[in-house]
Amino acid sequence: MSDVRDQCCESGGARSAAGGSADAADAIRTAEAGFAGQPRFLDAANEAAIRASEALFRSFAENSSNLIWIGDPAEAQIIYRSPAYERIWGVAGSEAPVAFASWIEHVHPDDRQQVAHALETVKAGEVAQLEYRIVRPSDGAIRQLRETSFPIFDEQGAATRIGGITEDLTQTDVRQVYVVCSRAAEARRLAASVRVEGYPTRIFASGSAFLDVAPVLSPGCVLVDLRRSREEGLSIQRELKARSIALPTIALDGPGADVGAAVAAMKAGAVDYVVVTADGSFRATLTNAIAESLGAVRPVTRDENAGARIAGLTSREREVLVGLVDGGTNKSIGNKLGISPRTVELHRAQVMNRLNAGSLTELLQIALSAGVAPPPGAPRGKCRAA
Repeated sequence: MSDVRDQCCESGGARSAAGGSADAADAIRTAEAGFAGQPRFLDAANEAAIRASEALFRSFAENSSNLIWIGDPAEAQIIYRSPAYERIWGVAGSEAPVAFASWIEHVHPDDRQQVAHALETVKAGEVAQLEYRIVRPSDGAIRQLRETSFPIFDEQGAATRIGGITEDLTQTDVRQVYVVCSRAAEARRLAASVRVEGYPTRIFASGSAFLDVAPVLSPGCVLVDLRRSREEGLSIQRELKARSIALPTIALDGPGADVGAAVAAMKAGAVDYVVVTADGSFRATLTNAIAESLGAVRPVTRDENAGARIAGLTSREREVLVGLVDGGTNKSIGNKLGISPRTVELHRAQVMNRLNAGSLTELLQIALSAGVAPPPGAPRGKCRAA
């Protein structure tokens, strides 16, 4: 099986924290077997399945924004780290500490005890979930991480490897600029003007494409091009305002627009109005408008955040949510909406997922904070979970 292990490390696919490609390949083989719940070594008849499974693991690890690591508890060493380590820790994987004891020195002093305890828990065969901070060795920056660590068992049921998936929760202050423009060439020109000022930029070809994801976008501002479809552009601004989505909009218009057009844009919710000229002289004005709008962005309150998330629900999901707020069961909500209790259950699960609610109680708190209430005069259901 040596050819399979060698293949795991081709093209930099697997990086060994200890510096040996065989260790990295063995780590991936062990992890893949642990995830699949299968024996680590299979006969020749399953060679193709082994190769495909290892390729899937490599692809996932190499492209995941989360750090995936594998360790050897007997040697107290980390033997594999995915490329995300460098982005999160600010240090190349080849330069990272191998020994657990050396690695933990970069954990924030106040969090080292719980991290050490979690490590021992995983070595004992249990799954551990925790949040902790690190002090990046490259620049001294503090980052907040969330990690799920787990044992990886061999065919005899022994935890010969341990692994973890680490997510970076650190909030950054990078403000995005979203460009809504139906003309591809003009959208690229506007985006280039913005990027040269250092702002990350994302282009949307239509108002509907933008509004579909607006509730979950990072903080920033929106450039709405009114020149091709004025009514659609104004509707974007009205919709953001109606949904309480805190993304200030800057209306972009052509030289032929009159004062009435500017007034209409401001009434629809634009925080600024910029006339785009062919010679590019508008760029300084646009840059100032972006800076001012981003500077005015305040943190979204819990109520506003809840309202923005609920605004992203489908009409049926919202109906189910209202039924739950009213104390209805899956059966009573289904009877009222003309759907089966099973369908209500599926919608309810989707609503909880989209609102990031871990329980029915939390779901109701989110809904009530956003002002969701049953229609006046509606019959009350029994307040219990189905």
